[in-house]
Amino acid sequence: MADVVTLTVAEVIVETADARSIVFTIPEGHQAAFAYAPGQFLTLRIPSDRTGSVARCYSLSSAPYEGRVQVTVKRTGYGSGWVCEELRVGAEIDVLPPAGVFVASSLDRDFLLLAAGSGITPVMSILKSALRHGTGQVVLVYANRDEASVIFARELAELVTQHPGRLTVVHWIESLQGLPSARMLETLAAPYRGRDAYLCGPAPFMAAARTALTVLGVPRERVHVEKFHSLTGNPFEQTPEPVAAGSETARLTVDLDGETHTVAWPRQRKLLDHLLAEGLDAPYSCREGQCSACACRLVSGEVKMLNNEVPDAEDLADGIVWPASRCPVTDEVSVSYE
Repeated sequence: MADVVTLTVAEVIVETADARSIVFTIPEGHQAAFAYAPGQFLTLRIPSDRTGSVARCYSLSSAPYEGRVQVTVKRTGYGSGWVCEELRVGAEIDVLPPAGVFVASSLDRDFLLLAAGSGITPVMSILKSALRHGTGQVVLVYANRDEASVIFARELAELVTQHPGRLTVVHWIESLQGLPSARMLETLAAPYRGRDAYLCGPAPFMAAARTALTVLGVPRERVHVEKFHSLTGNPFEQTPEPVAAGSETARLTVDLDGETHTVAWPRQRKLLDHLLAEGLDAPYSCREGQCSACACRLVSGEVKMLNNEVPDAEDLADGIVWPASRCPVTDEVSVSYE
């Protein structure tokens, strides 16, 4: 797979008893490929005795201005357990370049960041970038099981000291306050309802946070949600299925990187697979439609959804589709990545 790069572990930082930050050295010639936007993630190839390897996505907790590429991983399953227990300085691991759409359109806005547990990782990258390069105010509501579970506790305290008047951090400790309900989050978020909101955390927390913001009347376009699902396939080992000669095709128009391309699209081939086969640099990570990295907008035509792992009803209503799981229905289809 052409996009796979082998990275070397430069540093392992113990954040909590169950969380580690992994800093990578980027090989010469690959720096541009690993330039990233705050909020994006990397996909790592984790060795497996049963399948050879599995793919796992981990958010970048570093900020681009820091000049390093760092993911933070909390031990919650096989993949993250292996990263936390086995990766050491000098180890090598195969990685896909940064991907993901959980990014800020502008760092100059006022932010409301809602995170729980390891959901702090992409939020931390956005927070630091907004403080360094933006001009607005940032409020972080961060929920954890107990005080010992707070990832980046010291760094957050230092940032509050360094940015008085711009950064407010509200810690929610479940062992003392109970699980944060939608009503509780509504109360915390109410003074900041006019801000862009970014949410990341376990599903119950995300559901409570979205309910709170809906009750507060925050427009959907100002609510940004990171969506991660366990990958059932392996993008490191997948190859597109061949297309039979003479297969029926649709006419596909794609706006990508400021250029418009028109190609024939075999009806049995997934959109992402076909774009890559045509040599178009479409974004992706999992190649399954489960991580949202490949998202684009359906401009015209109709496509068939092979699964429904990531999009919600509002995404679909807005024309957002995941090319890794779409085949054409109409004779002409137009999509845009712009």
